Amino acid sequence: MELEQLRGRINEPDFWVTEKDPQDILRKVKELQSELEPWDEIDKSTRELLALAELAAEEDDESLNAELEADLKSIRQKFEELELRALLSGEHDEKNAILSINPGAGGVDAMDWAEMLARMYRMWAQRRGYEFRVVEVLPGEQAGIKAFTALVIGPYAYGYLKAEKGVHRLVRISPFDFNRRRHTSFASVDVIPEIGDEIKVEINPEDIRIETFRASGHGGQHVNTTDSAVRITHIPTGIVVTCQAERSQLRNRQIAMEVLRSRLYEYERRKRQEEIERLRGERKEISFGSQIRSYILHPYMLVKDHRTEVEKTDVEAVLNGEIDEFINAYLKACGGGNGERR
Repeated sequence: MELEQLRGRINEPDFWVTEKDPQDILRKVKELQSELEPWDEIDKSTRELLALAELAAEEDDESLNAELEADLKSIRQKFEELELRALLSGEHDEKNAILSINPGAGGVDAMDWAEMLARMYRMWAQRRGYEFRVVEVLPGEQAGIKAFTALVIGPYAYGYLKAEKGVHRLVRISPFDFNRRRHTSFASVDVIPEIGDEIKVEINPEDIRIETFRASGHGGQHVNTTDSAVRITHIPTGIVVTCQAERSQLRNRQIAMEVLRSRLYEYERRKRQEEIERLRGERKEISFGSQIRSYILHPYMLVKDHRTEVEKTDVEAVLNGEIDEFINAYLKACGGGNGERR
């Protein structure tokens, strides 16, 4: 109905004269069309499938059964994807995501686990056709990573990845233990939306400290021989952003400022939320004992999401980026939105 009304306004003779912001209306029409077109395609495909099924039934032609089943499976998958997309109604769900991973308890095993998670999310992003741009990686001395930040670029990247916020636990025989004992490692995953120019976050130049240094990778090997990496510290909040993704110092500074702007926005949002919870008298315990998901490689193979009870025994597939089942189950359980369970 809204789309029809807007189209009617556009077709009015004096549209470009009477409307205060005609471009805004045209943009809204384009957004609505992009939302409705996939549903129209499903409707068309379903009608065509029904017609083909009726024809096959009339002629008692079983040779079309395999084709009908394949088409039905494709339509069902598209419908489930759109149904899930409809749940992503949060304020920033459609935006790119800033993904951060930090090792917790577990020493070198935890740092190795953090790197395994970074690889898992990279492969998940590639499966969805998203760009996975590493912003910061701080290698561990022996193995793994001490800190990791990436920008995941694609439609609804934040809406999907917000389901991954929390502590992830790994249980395995440690490859770093000479006695081959079983170790439990933890790593925390944080996801915030990339805040673009549509939301103004004022940053006083006097409140930031910018440092440059040489980018380096594992083993201390220099990515380049110039001080291209950039570290920006927001002095009032203590937020530190490092970027060494590009060879250009200027580009690294631009990316770091974008990430800083998003983290400051999230910082203020969380402060407001914490104040609301304080006024409500609510206190939430956040610790490494409250993991959202466990990945068990020994004594048996299992990945279990503790929020939805979804389990998968193909741990290798999960670590290779097949995590949509966990994400979808969580979003359905909490009804999408801001990712809070109903």
